[in-house]
Amino acid sequence: MNIHIKNGRLIDPKNSIDAVRDVFIAAGKIAAIGVAPEGFVADRVIDATGLVVAPGLIDLAARLREPGYEYQATLESEMDAAVAGGITSLACPPETEPPLDEPGLVEMLKHRARNLNQAHVYPVAALTSALKGQELTEMAELADAGCVAFSQADAPLTDTRVLMRAMQYAATFGFSVWLRPQDSFLAKNGVAHDGEVATRCGLPAIPVCAETIALSTMLMLARETGVKLHICRISSAAGVELIRAARQQGLAVTCDVSMNHVHLSEMDIGFFDPNCHLVPPLRSLRDCAALRAGLLDGTIDAICSNHAPVDEDAKQLPFAEAEAGATGLELLLPLVLKWSELDHLQLSDALHKVTLQPARILGLDAGHLSVGAAADVCVFNLDTYWKIEPGALKSQGKNTPFNGFEVQGKVHYTLVDGQVVYQG
Repeated sequence: MNIHIKNGRLIDPKNSIDAVRDVFIAAGKIAAIGVAPEGFVADRVIDATGLVVAPGLIDLAARLREPGYEYQATLESEMDAAVAGGITSLACPPETEPPLDEPGLVEMLKHRARNLNQAHVYPVAALTSALKGQELTEMAELADAGCVAFSQADAPLTDTRVLMRAMQYAATFGFSVWLRPQDSFLAKNGVAHDGEVATRCGLPAIPVCAETIALSTMLMLARETGVKLHICRISSAAGVELIRAARQQGLAVTCDVSMNHVHLSEMDIGFFDPNCHLVPPLRSLRDCAALRAGLLDGTIDAICSNHAPVDEDAKQLPFAEAEAGATGLELLLPLVLKWSELDHLQLSDALHKVTLQPARILGLDAGHLSVGAAADVCVFNLDTYWKIEPGALKSQGKNTPFNGFEVQGKVHYTLVDGQVVYQG
């Protein structure tokens, strides 16, 4: 189908475009920008007057809950939520049931996602069998099945010898290893940041050193093995400083931060709000400020939703007993726009953190609207304000600390491979 998107404000970070330009799409690709190619006849015209036309968002952490946790969410519900949020590509962590540690499971997930014909799904495979941290998975076979990286998700890997072997193997074949830094012994049974709020509320705490000790080990092993290392969901000022120092020493490490941690701190737990029970925990105001500074200076490469839908029965419990996680696919764009406004950032620079940078981390030629690129497009109204309410979310998970917040940025159209998959 030939599509003409006219009169929109085109923002493409890769090509440094921020201007009113028409976009012409043919055969699922960007055919031209500005002037229609010769002989182009549109089958559909989208009038984007007053709207922003940007590359589709790319999310580095979206749990789709299939297979195994369909009572929390289904592939259908979460893919609907993704495209409603302007997300055209997403990486899903391996903590399903069973975990994504066999090629057959990966192929089944990709097949199911393809049949839905919505966002692109890029599975992240388990680094160790059943995520138990003991035996390595068949990485080469999993990569052939379509996995883009290997991770332990939130499962501990306490044996550093196994971790080093995994990194050596991954480095040999050029695979990426994604790790969330947390010492499982220091964090054991903890549910909140080791600070003022946890002390006052009597909540089991997770100290910052649980992150920095694990992170130091990961960085040292990455330097030793030469593996492509991506640090997932950094949460502390000390963690950001370790990554900044490693970068200055020449280590090619990348990292991301959850959008929740860009905006929230331990103070938001308030009176034991279970929606603020997150992994990693919300940390201090100083940590929150350091994360935003890390985004601004490029130490932190990308922002992710860290989407984790949880059923209501598991969430509406006392804080320490509630299941951790928050829904986020539909909130990624408005919360990035909110961060952009708070830190007085150019819109192009903010979108860079959820388009081009995540694509580079995934090793994809995506996140931009160059001529010849796949037509994955998000068209949104920057000036529309809306209130976050559980009933308005398409995700099966309604759990978010942002319930009741007013945010700006509403998606009007999402296109994947040149097909309109969402219209709002």
